[in-house]
Amino acid sequence: MLSITSKSPYAVRALVELQLLGEAGPVPIAELARRGDIPVQFLEQLFATLRRAGVLRSQRGVKGGYSFARPAAQITVLEVVELLDGPLGPEATGVFADAAQAARTVLGASTIADLAEAESRAAGATMYFI
Repeated sequence: MLSITSKSPYAVRALVELQLLGEAGPVPIAELARRGDIPVQFLEQLFATLRRAGVLRSQRGVKGGYSFARPAAQITVLEVVELLDGPLGPEATGVFADAAQAARTVLGASTIADLAEAESRAAGATMYFI
């Protein structure tokens, strides 16, 4: 069936924050958790999985934290979802298989860099109130 738990949205949110903040070097996980309103221990578990998969790298110490092991433009949302929640719809049939394929197509076309850029643009958009 098609199943995406809360792990994936939390991880994607934190990865977008990492992309937005990470130009200066490793970002402490506590900062990413605070900005994403994510429990630190939960995010540590998610990032450990992503680190083992080669998406992230960690650095210990005072100036430690997380950074991308690969460019964010090469990390798709689909990759994150499947690392954390497993394959989307591997046993689905009929309309559910079509839905799973559609989800894979949409998530596979979106990278962490794309989402960070969209968020950055949205944050910089001028709002007018009447």
